[in-house]
Amino acid sequence: MNHGTSKAEPLREGHSRPNVLEIPAARQHVDRGPHSYERWLIAKLLRMTGNPPLRFQLWNGEIIEPDGATATFTILLSDPKALYQLVSNPNMAFGDLYSSGRLEVDGDLPNLMTTLYRSIQQAKQSWPKWLEAIWRNHHPRSTGLSEAKENIHHHYDLGNEFYQLWLDRAEMQYTCAYYESPDLTLEHAQLAKLEHVCRKLRLRPGQVVVEAGCGWGGLARYMASQFGVKVHAYNISKEQLRYARDAAEKQGLSHLIDYVEDDYRNIDGQYDAFVSIGMLEHVGKDHYAEMAQVIRRSLKPEGMALLHSIGRNRPMLMNAWIEKRIFPGAYPPSIGEFMGLCESGDFSVLDVENLRLHYAQTLEHWMTRFEQARDQVTELYDEHFTRAWRMYLAGSIAAFRAGSLQLFQVVFTHGENNALPQNRRYLYDSPAAPEAR
Repeated sequence: MNHGTSKAEPLREGHSRPNVLEIPAARQHVDRGPHSYERWLIAKLLRMTGNPPLRFQLWNGEIIEPDGATATFTILLSDPKALYQLVSNPNMAFGDLYSSGRLEVDGDLPNLMTTLYRSIQQAKQSWPKWLEAIWRNHHPRSTGLSEAKENIHHHYDLGNEFYQLWLDRAEMQYTCAYYESPDLTLEHAQLAKLEHVCRKLRLRPGQVVVEAGCGWGGLARYMASQFGVKVHAYNISKEQLRYARDAAEKQGLSHLIDYVEDDYRNIDGQYDAFVSIGMLEHVGKDHYAEMAQVIRRSLKPEGMALLHSIGRNRPMLMNAWIEKRIFPGAYPPSIGEFMGLCESGDFSVLDVENLRLHYAQTLEHWMTRFEQARDQVTELYDEHFTRAWRMYLAGSIAAFRAGSLQLFQVVFTHGENNALPQNRRYLYDSPAAPEAR
């Protein structure tokens, strides 16, 4: 990520009246008012995005209201070039401008993003082809064997200290939690997710499990400690593996867990279960057939597999800004593409669950903790980095609320496996959340 050094403070949230907002002193350098065609550009931008309840405040304090709507949010543009960048490709420019402080938001950021996503989803149905071409998202970076390490390093090797500031304190889970009841804490919801996954795999003591992309190793430790299985957990992030091995040693689980620094394509051996939580987004659809073959050769005849991944209702590229600045190589599969992976391996799909709203709630908890740790994050990196990650978290909350992102958990097995349960009672015999058992 290209980190800047901007020190702009965000505007107060929750205010929607059209008062003139203060432009940071460091950016009060524009000595002219807007031209008539710049006002026209803003009006056009609002129409093309479905006339959301959004007003613009320009660099000279001038307010431009939406046509036919009462504004509940205000966007401040600090200079004319910011306007041209935003109009040329909002998918890329909105995040960059916010990160640098040249675009400010008055109002709750996740609510603004949710409103924009819903408005644009409706408006884009009537966009002309030329606008779709200009405002396009680009194809993700390669996720081949050599590129995958660089992609993962960009996001996951930012430092364990950073993620410890806002993830759960229990097992450092950076994936969707399971809010079996809406009032669960983040820690309990993440442990409930681990339990839910293990039940779906029908784990039993003495089994051997392989995990592709183990994060900080929390699922492996949970499977070993709670279900008595031996785990081979693969990862290519050095920072995460260092944390995982230290945690396993402290918990006395090193004899049950082998954390392997290697790519999932190099998984060897046969296992009673194959599990991957939050890695498929990084695999790239060009490699789905390859991953299916890895699972097929790794899974014993009566073995169970579970993939947990962000997804889409239909094929769509990742937002350009997130793919370039936050998650290089990311591609959330559509449900059809997900099933294509299963078809490629000749698997029988047993269970598909969509936890979309669970991920929205997970992200809300993350963002609350991130905001509480904002000064520490800025001290570790800088204000540009902090604002970029605030935008990423807010945009992700909005995407799950608006339904442009989904969260799929898919359970499958070999097509010829008949050792299957007759019902799903084993999932719900007792609560998954630890404090409710």
